[in-house]
Amino acid sequence: MGDHGMSRRALGGGVLGAAAFGLAGCQGAPSVDLTPRSRQFPQDFQWGVATAAFQTEGSLAADGRGPSVWDVFERQPGRIKDGSDAGTATDSYRRYAEDVDLIAGAGLDAFRFSIAWSRVLPSGGGAINQAGLDHYARLVDALLVKGIAPYATLFHWDLPQGLQDKGGWAVRDTASRLADYAAVIGERLGDRLKRIIILNEAAVHTVFGHVLGEHAPGLKDADLLGPVTHHLNLGQGLAIQALRAARGDLSIGTTMALQPCRPDGGPLAVWNRLASDGLDQIWNRAWLDPLLRGTYPDAMADALKGHVRDGDLAITRQPIDFLGVNYYAPAYVRLDLKAPSRIAQGEPPRGAERDAFGRQIDPSGLAEVLTRLRRDYGNPPLLITENGASDPFGPGPAILDDAFRIQYLRRHLQAVKAAMEAGSPIGGYFAWTLVDNWEWDLGYTSRFGLVAQDRATGTRTPKASYAWFKALARTGLLPER
Repeated sequence: MGDHGMSRRALGGGVLGAAAFGLAGCQGAPSVDLTPRSRQFPQDFQWGVATAAFQTEGSLAADGRGPSVWDVFERQPGRIKDGSDAGTATDSYRRYAEDVDLIAGAGLDAFRFSIAWSRVLPSGGGAINQAGLDHYARLVDALLVKGIAPYATLFHWDLPQGLQDKGGWAVRDTASRLADYAAVIGERLGDRLKRIIILNEAAVHTVFGHVLGEHAPGLKDADLLGPVTHHLNLGQGLAIQALRAARGDLSIGTTMALQPCRPDGGPLAVWNRLASDGLDQIWNRAWLDPLLRGTYPDAMADALKGHVRDGDLAITRQPIDFLGVNYYAPAYVRLDLKAPSRIAQGEPPRGAERDAFGRQIDPSGLAEVLTRLRRDYGNPPLLITENGASDPFGPGPAILDDAFRIQYLRRHLQAVKAAMEAGSPIGGYFAWTLVDNWEWDLGYTSRFGLVAQDRATGTRTPKASYAWFKALARTGLLPER
């Protein structure tokens, strides 16, 4: 998870000059009934938690791991809110067995983690680091022994610095290197690791890492929007092909940060509707369309000139076994003719309930995303691969009696169940996250975990939400309150 949320930041840079194309994207909060007919989830519905390597593993120099762009970024003064680093994080590289015990103890049957690319290929390509592969083999084995299905994300923002030094996602060759890395994972771990997610929230990595400069690699260049978007999409397609070639028994998907893009002032704010549709095209459609339709939206045309070659869109459009949906909040957008992008941060409706980031807490946004996938994208098999709520920001202790988190999860799961009854094929739900971790540019000031960790002692303490999620996983029955 990242501290993204377009409802609380302006989208800078001259990247959205073509924003005013059509009004069909996201025109305002829909009127939807989020009350399911039944609160009982199917028996085979998967309950899990999600994590990411750089946020949890620590041990950044252990066993031959190479540096990633986040290793470099976190050391730059002023980049991380509390000046911290991920050198220890939740120490899960050494304490992964405790993580597995916590997951099993909650009765969960799925765990989404990410593989650190630079643990396996320290420079991004070339020689394989067997010690890195061995770590993930041990983790997968530990999960399987407990009856927990491993879901491994290949790229969760931590590009090997060796590839960034050669241009990173701005250059086409990085797409091929992702495919090579995927082939290694498929060939070396595919006998036991059967569920693989290619990319995590590529829109966030593109915009916040390359346009706004607030995430690694810390670039502020609007001209990177097109090449980075396309090379991530291309690399994803090549990686899917490489995995299919390596083994025929893998379940392969990808995870997107999908959010409704709503006009500040509501659907009658016509000019702001133009802006919200423009953001929708670069945030949602620039990733959904290449994968599921083999096209790009009109607003990306200028940014992509010279980067899309003949045959590329046949590569980006690959069959997947599931699409992962990460959802936290809708985005509110307004037209600003003085801004280079002509798009600026909007505000949720007056009086709207907000989370720690200032984003609207709105389960109807998740329902809207799921409805759109049914209506516009062929109703693919889905997993909710991230959803969760942070404590209020600050240096104090974690909130153990976290009723606010329980209510957040309950309300969003109600929207999930209603969407399933409307026809969405949703096979599982992963709460973000297991243990309070290092939250990217917010450091340790933001806490999403079902389990607290004392950073001084390493002691882990389950919160009330852990017990609540455990009861839900055991029965599959969603409480009414």
